[in-house]
Amino acid sequence: MRRALLTVVVAILVMLPLLACLSEEGAKQIRTLIVTGCDVASHPWRETTPAIRKVLEDTKKFEVYVCEDPAILESKEALDKYALIVLNYFNFRAPTISDEAKENLLNFVKGGKGFVSFHLSSASFSEWDEFHKMVGRWWVMGTSGHGPRGKFTVNIVDKEDAISKGMSDFEADDELYAKLLGEGPIHVLVSAYSDWSKKVEPLAFTLSYGKGRVYHHCFGHDAKAVEHAPVARLLARGAEWAATGGVSD
Repeated sequence: MRRALLTVVVAILVMLPLLACLSEEGAKQIRTLIVTGCDVASHPWRETTPAIRKVLEDTKKFEVYVCEDPAILESKEALDKYALIVLNYFNFRAPTISDEAKENLLNFVKGGKGFVSFHLSSASFSEWDEFHKMVGRWWVMGTSGHGPRGKFTVNIVDKEDAISKGMSDFEADDELYAKLLGEGPIHVLVSAYSDWSKKVEPLAFTLSYGKGRVYHHCFGHDAKAVEHAPVARLLARGAEWAATGGVSD
């Protein structure tokens, strides 16, 4: 009996460091919710959503869940489980979200959590002025736009910010978003000159909203654009910053 008990104790002592390590690894992961499910026909959200998830999960820093119904925003209890929301959604042919969902999303970010606006998501909820303030710049149909999808040079504006630090100018193959509206303060990380607007356009930037943080990522027309190495790096770093206020590498 005593020998059996000793064996159990030894086994527990051996397993404790491993369990502690696994627990620490799990605790470090950022619990993330991607809200998706609708967009314009030219944007393959069923393709880009898994690509976003893979970019984040490949860093080993994120535990990612996906919901294809924005009504999840109506549940404060559901949102409380997450540190970060990534919106890959434009209600092009869908009704806007409820007032309860709007309030929950604003409070989620205001309370100190993170939000990522991905590609055309800033066009969502066109009637909702406070959402526009939260994302910093927003797409307006008939005003905002882009030239043909193609290659263009992306310039690193802030080489010292944690998100863009160590990066060099690179070539993207994507849609170059231009003429987004908004005049509130934003911190521009990267930009590119648009032949369509004849202006330098911000393509990745950050801002604060209440106690929370917003990373706005204009790249991402399709999976190829999402997975392009420097773009993926910006997305992963921007998401981590939005969730935690810092970047670990």
